[in-house]
Amino acid sequence: MKDSQSNFFADVYDVVRLIPKGRVTSYGAIANYLGLKRSARMVGWAMNQSHGDDSVPAHRVVNRNGVLSGKHFFSGGEHAMQQLLEAEGIKVIDDQIQDFKDVFWDPMSELEL
Repeated sequence: MKDSQSNFFADVYDVVRLIPKGRVTSYGAIANYLGLKRSARMVGWAMNQSHGDDSVPAHRVVNRNGVLSGKHFFSGGEHAMQQLLEAEGIKVIDDQIQDFKDVFWDPMSELEL
């Protein structure tokens, strides 16, 4: 099981690395793209394990409503995720991305399968 989990995490990281600056996606959108629609929580686990790997822009992955649900896992304090997003031009108020539909990046429509 560990190898399949490692491969899944690697696949998640490959997708996350493709999210453009100034855009965000959701755990579920990544799971759906990978053909595992019901695995949004596993994408969340992958994001939690990615901290410390600067090549994975985990701050660009939020929940389906645009809430910064993973903010507690970022080093640098509870506002680090918000600060990273705001540095890319994304407006966040009360842990909620503003104009979420406008900045949402859906790998199903943006990437080839």
